[in-house]
Amino acid sequence: MIDKNSPLPIYFQIEEQIKRQIENGEFQAHDALPSEREYAEKFEISRMTVRQAINNLVNDGYLYRQKGRGTFVAAKKLEQQLNGLTSFTEDMKARGLNPSSKLLSFEIIPADKKIASELHISLYAPVYEIKRIRLADDVPMALETVYMSANLIKGLTEEIINLSLYQYVENYVKLKIDYASQTLESSIASELEVTHLAIPKHSPILFIQRKTFLIDGTPLEYVKSAYRADRYKFTINISR
Repeated sequence: MIDKNSPLPIYFQIEEQIKRQIENGEFQAHDALPSEREYAEKFEISRMTVRQAINNLVNDGYLYRQKGRGTFVAAKKLEQQLNGLTSFTEDMKARGLNPSSKLLSFEIIPADKKIASELHISLYAPVYEIKRIRLADDVPMALETVYMSANLIKGLTEEIINLSLYQYVENYVKLKIDYASQTLESSIASELEVTHLAIPKHSPILFIQRKTFLIDGTPLEYVKSAYRADRYKFTINISR
């Protein structure tokens, strides 16, 4: 309940109550919340106060709005540690989720100047270009484009790609993956990303570029990924 005599702002109390209801399972992912009017009448407060609480929870990723339908509980974000190098498949399995991919295209193309520079290969050298949607429990999580030297990794097939590239490289090609450099930035989803990730127009995404290296310093892959910001977050532990 709301304590109007508390030093805590009423909107903050509403936020905390809704958070508790989400955490204890009273509200499940994608459940509709009561309307602002219902909250205002229940607590005998202004709709403006309720709106402030709801807006804060939307901004913090606990809720989302659908125009003309109302406000809903957001699915819990998947969290990935940036301290270790793991594949998407390994990450999802570690969380008890079923990873899968939907292959959009798989072809060998000549490396342009950007790709050649990233992979340390000659201009126009053959590279695999792999475009796919990464899913967890059949929910789209990321739109990914992978570039790998076809002279370095031979014999890739669609069947191999639909499993785990890292496991194939290490267990069958017998190359040791060492580390990766990665950059993250926020962006707004393009029309292609909106379509393939099943998100509303103008949704925020996490745009990630990663270059993975073998133990001898050879670049293994250059990857561009667009992750759903409403379903994914990255964390890192920092020591002094």
